[in-house]
Amino acid sequence: MDTIASLFSFITTPVSWVIVQFHTVYGTIFGPDTGWAWGLSIVSLVILIRICLIPLFVKQIKATRAMQTLQPEMKKIQERYKNDKQRQSEEMMKLYKESGTNPLSSCLPILAQSPFFFALYHVLNGIATGKTIGVIDDQLLASARKAHIVGAPLAAKFMDSTDKVTALGATLTDVRVVTAVMIILMSASQFYTQRQLMTKNVDTTVKTPFMQQQKMLMYVFPVMFAIFGINFPVGVLVYWLTTNVWTMGQQMYVIHNNPTPGSKAQAAYLERLFKHVSHHGKTRNRREKAIVKAIVVKGRDRNDFERKFINGLNKAGLAAQPDGSVMTSDGAAVVQAEDGTTTTATATAPRRQQPKRQTKSQRQSGGTKPADEATESPSLTKSDEPEDAPAAAGKKPGNGARSKAQSGQRKGPQRPKSPSKK
Repeated sequence: MDTIASLFSFITTPVSWVIVQFHTVYGTIFGPDTGWAWGLSIVSLVILIRICLIPLFVKQIKATRAMQTLQPEMKKIQERYKNDKQRQSEEMMKLYKESGTNPLSSCLPILAQSPFFFALYHVLNGIATGKTIGVIDDQLLASARKAHIVGAPLAAKFMDSTDKVTALGATLTDVRVVTAVMIILMSASQFYTQRQLMTKNVDTTVKTPFMQQQKMLMYVFPVMFAIFGINFPVGVLVYWLTTNVWTMGQQMYVIHNNPTPGSKAQAAYLERLFKHVSHHGKTRNRREKAIVKAIVVKGRDRNDFERKFINGLNKAGLAAQPDGSVMTSDGAAVVQAEDGTTTTATATAPRRQQPKRQTKSQRQSGGTKPADEATESPSLTKSDEPEDAPAAAGKKPGNGARSKAQSGQRKGPQRPKSPSKK
């Protein structure tokens, strides 16, 4: 413990100072020696730290999604250079550099809050052992040792002995019941956070080893929290339970408003977005415009949920524009092709009339024409010629219906019929 404390001594003083400042505020409301004052001080410390880590959390989400898309390429590299580990590592680094991703980015929030966790653990351990640390003097130390959270002292642990718990002014049963409940809640919140990430915010169309790793961590992390939790003081359990609840709420917000493409969460989000856009005829804010713009730009690379969204807008008389806006069919519309590409067209352009399909008898008789066209076009029977014209030309007279334009008769010299055999 001394080694860990020496490594994180640079942050122990700031953490203790922040706790004291929050304790001063809450102490005036609930009393300086109450568990509410010290417990809320720890909760406020967690909220302050997590607000500062929001940019890293956004970077973690982007890195996680980028790693999911790179899994097929990574698998190909591993199979191609399975006998050459050095070349495999070089190709992996090249792939990361080209895609602009970093596998360590997904661990940034955990790594960033680790110093605060160990500093808080050292501060609470000092309170449990009766040692002043940072800006916590003897008066604040005595106040913290008197503080109880639902009957459990702030510095008590699940594995503490009866004598130690009695010295802190509590009973072993109260300490173990409170710590057990907090450990269960801490593990359950961690499990639920991982589970909603796996079941709702993962692209179901891509099966990669990354999904198997996440599924394994979904069961491993809660067990690890349960094992280590029995050695955490009550104050640290308050800290860790608060950060887990914050992570769970933050994850739910991201899944609800910015889901992973191809996931079930995206299908639910696009359904809600379609209902709003079809009702109001426009997008609400910049974020929705950015999502619609990204869908339009994808073209033929859209997934099934995105194609369903675009087709639903078209059926509702709306069209998604390349800038992310949505317009009615009276203005410029985006015409969707079968392959997913988009072309801009105007909805007021007249539609070309398709000719009516003729029947088989009409095609064999040379087609039928309207009455007004029949009066203007020349007749095929040549009625203006005299009836004795064929006889004067040395031709066999015949009916006018048997003209050279007779339906079914081949033009040009006819092949003589072969004499019949008797």
